[in-house]
Amino acid sequence: MSLKRIALRDFVIVEQLEVDFSPGFTALTGETGAGKSILIDALQLVLGSRADTGFVRQGAAKSELIAEFDTPPALKPYLTENELQPDESVLLRRVIDAQGKSKFWINGVAATATQLRSIAPALVDIHGQHAWQSLMQSEPVRRLLDAYANADCSSVQEAYLSWRAADKTLQQARSMEATHQRERERLLWQISEVDKLAPTEHEWEELNAQHTRLSHAQTLMDAATHALAALEDEDSGASVQANRALHTLQAQAHVEPQFAAMAETLEGCVAQLEDLARSLGGYLRHAELDPDKLEQLDERLGSWLSLARRYKRPPEDLPALLQGWKNELKALDASADIHALENAAAAGWKAYEKAAQALSKIRARAAERLSQAITSAMQELGMAGGRFVATIHPAKEPRADGMDDVELLVAGHPGTEPKPIAKVASGGELSRISLAIAISTSQLGQAPTLIFDEIDSGIGGAVADAVGRVMHALGQDRQVLAVTHLAQVAARGDTHLVVTKQRSKSGTSSHISAVTENGRVDEIARMLGGEHISSTSRAHAREMIAGGVHDQ
Repeated sequence: MSLKRIALRDFVIVEQLEVDFSPGFTALTGETGAGKSILIDALQLVLGSRADTGFVRQGAAKSELIAEFDTPPALKPYLTENELQPDESVLLRRVIDAQGKSKFWINGVAATATQLRSIAPALVDIHGQHAWQSLMQSEPVRRLLDAYANADCSSVQEAYLSWRAADKTLQQARSMEATHQRERERLLWQISEVDKLAPTEHEWEELNAQHTRLSHAQTLMDAATHALAALEDEDSGASVQANRALHTLQAQAHVEPQFAAMAETLEGCVAQLEDLARSLGGYLRHAELDPDKLEQLDERLGSWLSLARRYKRPPEDLPALLQGWKNELKALDASADIHALENAAAAGWKAYEKAAQALSKIRARAAERLSQAITSAMQELGMAGGRFVATIHPAKEPRADGMDDVELLVAGHPGTEPKPIAKVASGGELSRISLAIAISTSQLGQAPTLIFDEIDSGIGGAVADAVGRVMHALGQDRQVLAVTHLAQVAARGDTHLVVTKQRSKSGTSSHISAVTENGRVDEIARMLGGEHISSTSRAHAREMIAGGVHDQ
């Protein structure tokens, strides 16, 4: 068992309601307009479906919805990982205010709609009354087969996107070949022009420093000569005077001890002055005026400035500008390498084709199993001799979901060839086929609770009795809840819930209660004969209930 109870407050026309659920097959019935699908709507909302202000009972500030489930073992790791207090039960709560805004809780912990939608498949599997409509559409049919096959389409999708990206790059390169060629020629011309100069990083600063020195060479040589003379003049040179002072102090150091320390300091100064004089001498020996070198520097600096003005960049940016152009050219050549792009697109297609073909084989095997399962279910639903065939044929063009189109064919009678459902099935047959699909696919699902929302519309008589037997059989292994208008189905329920609409001073409200014995007989009789219940309809109802219990 999974679904234990649902509690509602101020929801649509429900003022306050709490329903406990039992294992096995539960039938939910009631008069038209009583609100039989309210529980299904509430359950879908508490599992994360979109909500609006229309769900809040008129005059109320908010709606509150609670659903409690037994915790499926497969769900415990998710609850633990998301710190949602895993326990023996999963308690879901949703509050919808009058502005349509919602708050969610899982086991008392604030949650998100995404988290609720994530855990929903592990709790319930809902089949709606208009499920047959999707049998006419290719996309839902393909998803149905993939779900039945437990097929993972992610690798196909990734390969498809990779191939499409490679192919798009190739097509863009082909359409841009002329533009690329013009851009390439422009880059080559600019690169060749600046490459003649061959500017290097920091060269601009070095050129300016050298030019400054050469242009002031005579002034610098004069300064060195005067400085050297100031150091070494025989009468007034700094070195000569320092040496005299040193000798004087040393001569009197034996009389005044302080002179020894002063002499030692002065001796260091003398040594430094001598080193400085040697350095100035060396500078003058190697210094010379070099007008040719200065002219070369003037010419190179002029070339830097000319190119900088042409490309409207500071001179020091020329090396980076040149490298940037070279990088652009390299990238352009790579993007315009049609042969390489063709190879990449071909490799992408090959990988996609391989993944798509593997998926096609999985679908083909699953289609055969699904056809057999649904054909078998059809026999139990009053379509004896009928056949169901899920066919796979190549799609008109490759898609992210593969290269297959899936079509459902049916033969409603023995001896006829299966044809597309839309062409051969009546409304009642569509409902039965949809129910057969729901039964066949639900048996493979993991959700412990199956819910059928008026999926038996459009059928009656012996077929309705067969539907009831099938629902009851499903209830032997899993919890089944069916909203139904068929007495034959309701009579097979292990539990019978009835929805009634009651009027009071505060307005109209829906109520749900379990019925047994006479109450159940009256409800089945109403379903058989309408509002006015006769002794005959009651007798028929008792017979149907007794027959259902006997068959069980």
